[in-house]
Amino acid sequence: MLLNQRIAIVTGGSNGMGEAIVKKFASEGAIVVIADIHVDRAIQVANEINATGGTCKVFGKVDITDKNQVQYTVQETVKSFGRIDILINCAGGVLSGNGTSDNITMDDWNKVLDLNLNGTMNMILEVLPFMKAEGYGKIVNFTSMGAFNPYSTVLHYHAAKGAIESVTANLAFELAPQGIYVNSVAPGPIRTTFWDKLMPPGEERDRFMENLAEKEVPLGRMGTAEDIAGVALFLSSSLSDFVTGEKINVGGGMGNIISHNSTYLSSKENSIINK
Repeated sequence: MLLNQRIAIVTGGSNGMGEAIVKKFASEGAIVVIADIHVDRAIQVANEINATGGTCKVFGKVDITDKNQVQYTVQETVKSFGRIDILINCAGGVLSGNGTSDNITMDDWNKVLDLNLNGTMNMILEVLPFMKAEGYGKIVNFTSMGAFNPYSTVLHYHAAKGAIESVTANLAFELAPQGIYVNSVAPGPIRTTFWDKLMPPGEERDRFMENLAEKEVPLGRMGTAEDIAGVALFLSSSLSDFVTGEKINVGGGMGNIISHNSTYLSSKENSIINK
């Protein structure tokens, strides 16, 4: 098992990408602590894992913007298991819809940065003393491809994620001599509940996702939470023991190459060359 007896905290672990990571880690032998604001759902996920022979704990509700709740969960984790090996900062999101210069308010701005940037830092600063004491740790932050290459305008969210990329690089530099790795994952279009605040589930959203995948994703499909979990596992295990300060795009090629249908030369529309 790649994470045998490793102690991991996963924020946002009650659903979507976070839930997939929790379950993947548990299947690889990790002892996982879910830190999530949706505590009832987190307990349900933990019970499912424990019922199949894994080990998963929830030490109460965790709003990552609440320093006291963050501190309590970190301290209870160390009290119960003696250390923290892995921190996955998956919690975050937007309030509703897009955030453009036409409709954004500074209240919106502050709330989204507080959740995505300050919440991430709350977790990191609470966990780091214990990782430093062990001389080992793996931290995986979540950013967004839209931070520096936007496909739509979400000013506050993308600003926060851009800052997280800077935090990742700076912490990786600072902590490398202490045996602590810091990397980030930039998800592309992934089928999760993240989309619920942007568009309600249904046939219209299904068509939207199909068209999005065909137009934007080189591999031609939407990603799954399990696609993200596999990369998080790599960055949290010994497989990545010579990797720090990196960002991995997980978007079916997005962020690295373009899809055939996003360029006229290779698209289906070009019947002159592509016969």
